[in-house]
Amino acid sequence: MGEPPAGPPTRTLPYTLVITALVLALTAAALAALALGSVRIPTADVIQILTGNADPSPYRTIVLDVRLPRVILGAAVGAGLAVVGTTLQALVRNPLADPFLLGVSSGASAAAVSVIVLGVGAGMATTVTIPAASFAGAFLALLVVYALAREPGGGFTTTRLILAGVAVSYVLSALTSLILVVSARADHLKEVLYWTLGGLGSARWDMLALPLTVLAVGTALLIALARPLDLLLVGEEGATVLGLDTARFRAGVFVLTSLVTGVLVAHSGAIGFVGLMVPHAARMLVGAAHRALLPVAALMGAVFLVVADLAARTVAAPQDIPVGVLTALTGGPFFLWLLRRGRAREGAPA
Repeated sequence: MGEPPAGPPTRTLPYTLVITALVLALTAAALAALALGSVRIPTADVIQILTGNADPSPYRTIVLDVRLPRVILGAAVGAGLAVVGTTLQALVRNPLADPFLLGVSSGASAAAVSVIVLGVGAGMATTVTIPAASFAGAFLALLVVYALAREPGGGFTTTRLILAGVAVSYVLSALTSLILVVSARADHLKEVLYWTLGGLGSARWDMLALPLTVLAVGTALLIALARPLDLLLVGEEGATVLGLDTARFRAGVFVLTSLVTGVLVAHSGAIGFVGLMVPHAARMLVGAAHRALLPVAALMGAVFLVVADLAARTVAAPQDIPVGVLTALTGGPFFLWLLRRGRAREGAPA
């Protein structure tokens, strides 16, 4: 079985201080994201626009209709992916678990691309069909990875889990490419390529209700399930002895995390490594107890993705880089470091 995710046995900082600092960081990141870009807007003007005290101007349209929906979607996606990553690491007791690495995001992407290219439910694709397809794809991908990685005794190893996730991701990526080739439409290719790399440029007010609702409900449910998630950290046998039906619990939480991931991916594309990096940073601040960990992970994920998207909009302005490219550039080295650390702890040569 892989090394279980763990954190400091005691909190290194007061919990209220951590939450307050993260809320302030998210506020500062949001203001910076609203002010900076190809058009720079003074922060004072941004605050006046948000409070309704500014006169009508082009700045008002940029802030309220273009940047604010993007910031809100980025915060929601970052928070959701961080919460899902934290939960998956507890479910499979492996610090390398992540919606992207386990093929969950790839499953959601493949299903959503199929809907886009095939034109299924074209009249309601944005609000119903793509999120529904993404959820189904995410859930099926997670089930396949779980089945492939599970050993006869019921445990997991880091190698089996990652290999299963990579294999499923490759198959789904090939399926996505096949669908695009068969489609043979240039507009599909450009749209889907940007979407599969992960981006927030399509954010609009009318598309925020579903991801925000799913995020709020999903996070609340997972926080309510904090004790069973904590029990899984002590091991399969220990959790069973303490009264947890691990098979039934895992199945239910797999459905919930797939739903959250599918809906978020349907609106942002596949953004990788947020769910891998953020939980580790959150545990360093508040420990491994999930009732405290999940809210901190959500706030940290929101801050991280808002800042990453700001960088994606500004480093090559006016070119808009897909934010998934930047998160991969950050997360890839982090993943290799975790893998190397895990091998060192097992006593294997690095």
